[in-house]
Amino acid sequence: FMQFFCSPIQGALSDRFGRRPVVLLSNLGLGLDYIVMALAPNVAWLVVGRVISGMASSSFSTAGAYISDVTPPEQRAAAFGKIGMVFGLGFIIGPALGGWLGAIDPRLPFWGAAALSFLNACYGYFVLPESLPPDKRMSFSWARANPVGSLVLLRSHHELFGLAAVAFFGYLAHAVLPSVSVLYMGYRYGWGPASVGLMMAGVGLAAMIVQGGLIRPITARFGERRTLLLGLLCGAVGFSVYGIAPEGWIFCLGIPVMAFWGLAGPSNQALMTRHISSSEQGQLQGAIASINGMTGMIGPILFAQTFAFFIRSDFPLNPQHSSL
Repeated sequence: FMQFFCSPIQGALSDRFGRRPVVLLSNLGLGLDYIVMALAPNVAWLVVGRVISGMASSSFSTAGAYISDVTPPEQRAAAFGKIGMVFGLGFIIGPALGGWLGAIDPRLPFWGAAALSFLNACYGYFVLPESLPPDKRMSFSWARANPVGSLVLLRSHHELFGLAAVAFFGYLAHAVLPSVSVLYMGYRYGWGPASVGLMMAGVGLAAMIVQGGLIRPITARFGERRTLLLGLLCGAVGFSVYGIAPEGWIFCLGIPVMAFWGLAGPSNQALMTRHISSSEQGQLQGAIASINGMTGMIGPILFAQTFAFFIRSDFPLNPQHSSL
């Protein structure tokens, strides 16, 4: 919710004042968030921490604008893919490290995350250069900084609006994975935490290989548009395998196919940046992050309710129904 509202603001601020100060403040905000959560005496303070996190994590829009500033258009898909690779790496290391620290003290993972956030801020302060020259900056306007105003930008070009629709449905589809995948695997295959953890590690590793090593040669060979189509096709096939797999090992066969879905997001984002001037890249990335935040609100409710409906004991197509 906070990401939906704050991403356009941070994007517009980065168009006005540059990327570097926004990234620095966001990392400091994340550090504050984790300190609040580490010290939280009750659930209400955890919610406060999540609000701060939603505001600060909007820096992803600024990071996307930074990449657009320093990367030629034909290389942006590979650059955005590297961001996905880093997320895949975090998907593998984060839970393991958090579990190890949490076994020592439940609050220790939050202190560790706060320390990493402040280290990021220090790196940005001492090492990270500014990417947006003053002559390419745009004045700040609340009309552009609010979520509705930022989304209006996506209607400025017919193809840009279509690509935004692709991003919306892609983010919405991705929301099914954190929403119900663990419940689905436990319900259908009887997997416990260890099996689910191994599967998640496999997903992260496969995503790292595709987004970190394969997207550059694939986009160079086929172009961003065909790479986008290939990624969408692989995503459709991968989700189909996940949905119809009668046994766990067949489900796992969908992981390498699903990994190539990771071609779609970076290619789509790179195509979108081609339709926007350098002074509007922050606003564009803020709009993309708002779309992601919107699907983050819709997806969990939609997929959780859908999952609950189809596993009812009286639903005739339930795979565990006694009549089947």
